[in-house]
Amino acid sequence: MQALLGDEAAPFFHALNEPYAAALRLNPLRENTEEAAAALTDGGVPWCGAGRYIRSGARPALSPLHAAGAFYIQEASAMAPAVVLDARPGELVLDLCAAPGGKSGQLAAALNGRGALVANEPDAGRARILASTLERLGVGNALVTNAWPQELAARFPQAFDAVLVDAPCSGEGMFRREPDSRAEWSAGSPAGCAARQAGILDQAALMLRPGGRLVYSTCTFNRAENEDTVAAFLDRHPDFAPEPFELPGAGASRDGCIRLWPHRVRGDGQFAARLRRAGSAGPAVAPPPRRPDRDISARLDALRAVAPGWDDRLDAPRFLLRGDVLCAAPGRLPDFSGLRTLRCGLHLCRLGRGYIEPDHALAMALRPGDAAQCLNLDERESLRILAGETMESGLRGWTLLACRGMPLGWGKGSGGVMKNHIPRGLRIRLNAT
Repeated sequence: MQALLGDEAAPFFHALNEPYAAALRLNPLRENTEEAAAALTDGGVPWCGAGRYIRSGARPALSPLHAAGAFYIQEASAMAPAVVLDARPGELVLDLCAAPGGKSGQLAAALNGRGALVANEPDAGRARILASTLERLGVGNALVTNAWPQELAARFPQAFDAVLVDAPCSGEGMFRREPDSRAEWSAGSPAGCAARQAGILDQAALMLRPGGRLVYSTCTFNRAENEDTVAAFLDRHPDFAPEPFELPGAGASRDGCIRLWPHRVRGDGQFAARLRRAGSAGPAVAPPPRRPDRDISARLDALRAVAPGWDDRLDAPRFLLRGDVLCAAPGRLPDFSGLRTLRCGLHLCRLGRGYIEPDHALAMALRPGDAAQCLNLDERESLRILAGETMESGLRGWTLLACRGMPLGWGKGSGGVMKNHIPRGLRIRLNAT
């Protein structure tokens, strides 16, 4: 690092021993998040319009607004790669190494319900975290896959308008935030990671359409995993070229690459490169929508009685059954049969004999006006509900439970009691607050 930074090495090393700047990203798929999170935040992240630094002493993870998907706690520099990719509504976007889901949520927010996101994670446990993150944030147009890059490349040749490869790396940018990560680093880490990154990038290139954008990013500092990896990729793929861009608060790219250094910005550090594939292609043609069969149509009508506005959140969906769960997959998705999937668009409801049970994912994708009944709770009541408690209520039937107009999950009123239908695995312990 001394050779790379010269006179800036000393302030760089000093910054690695300073407290890190905690941050969160407001979720544009929710309303009024700025006001709701005002007491938790202190200033904006320059390169991300929805990014906010967390106020000293604030504990946003313990707020019911976190469970309601109002925001995602995310290191400030880590918000940069999705900004650089610049996903646009209507596009088909791939996040190839997506867990735990912060950047995927950011990409989904940029799509704003139009087009589709494929969020992939090869590790099964981390893929489950990814799926849970997107559910909490109210994302309804994502396919969550658990596959190796080569499996996806075989299924999706030249399919995507934009691809993000936030690659596994040696993690030098985490030394400040997670001091234990220093012990996991060795002198051989960068070379080993660079070899793995090259393989991932080669598979990503196969899935990008002519004229599409590829962003490669890491949270490490050495050249081997950053500029050198990009240069080697360009040598192997002459149909790709660096694309210049600017990042507010961080400056202009150089040869399509930019670095966020912890001694220059209020963040832990990040590298990102934007590459453009030569050529052009017309918009991909989505498979024609298929009219749901009579039984599914009847269940959809029953679902509209619970949530009249649920289909306003979907862009030309295709309905399919996964076991007893009815899902609405984004119409832009190509055929994904044969892949291990954890989430296929928006999970709507579970089907029983003559009845439906609305899915928690549907609740998290709704706004209060989308539900036939909504019960707005204060923060204390919200924490009790999130802990699994019931409450008194004169409402009957399925009811969207919300905090400050943001969804927490379903309740079902009967006999003066609102029974709690928030999944047990998502419930909190009140004594933890």
